[in-house]
Amino acid sequence: MKGAKQNEVFFSTTIKECTLFKKLSSKEITSLLELFHIEDWPKETCIINHRKLFYHFHIILSGRIKMYQVDTFNGKELTLFLLTNNDVFDLFCLLDGCEHNVYYECLDDAKVLAAPMDTLRDWLNKNPKLYKNFLPYAGSQLRMLENTVSDMTFTNISTRLIKLILKDVNKSSKNLELINDLSNKELANLIGSTRAVVNRHLQKLKKNGCIKLSRNRLEIKDLNLLLHLLENQGGKNYL
Repeated sequence: MKGAKQNEVFFSTTIKECTLFKKLSSKEITSLLELFHIEDWPKETCIINHRKLFYHFHIILSGRIKMYQVDTFNGKELTLFLLTNNDVFDLFCLLDGCEHNVYYECLDDAKVLAAPMDTLRDWLNKNPKLYKNFLPYAGSQLRMLENTVSDMTFTNISTRLIKLILKDVNKSSKNLELINDLSNKELANLIGSTRAVVNRHLQKLKKNGCIKLSRNRLEIKDLNLLLHLLENQGGKNYL
């Protein structure tokens, strides 16, 4: 019973921190949590069954999950979003009721809250004021996709990589948070490149003193130099 109570408190805190469900009353949170159950997904779990995403909505409690597309002809991957605590999926299916042709993979052991899509949609229809919270979240995702498309069309690999690193810097600690232990292949998938090309550019950044590289570890060594390089390449300041 004690464990169940702790889970309820944990889930309640998560819901409150999730952008989509902010400003809910205690009664609304309790009602909403009744729709969800918890699932544990081991690292490297892949969700390639689009129907699962069509029928269930998920909120990430812990871990990183990438949302990606794969070219059916050459097998090349492109990571659309790197999702983590309090992120949700699949928002598109929830809003338009259509199947979404994307894939998901756990980069860590992940814990998620899952709810039947139809049940959650019915709950939202009875609590329509909550739909207004979806607009900023959906807008931020659209803006991120717009920036990704723009960068891949107009920006060179070096600039894309520097932008990716700077975008992940915690403004308080000045450390990397989500990409610090990703492989070169995963970094390449985030900027539309290849592992070999990303490795070459990382080595250049290491050589000029911007970053420190160790086994499966990327660290900022000189943040000001990275910002200077981005500025010289016509990029914007991320801090």
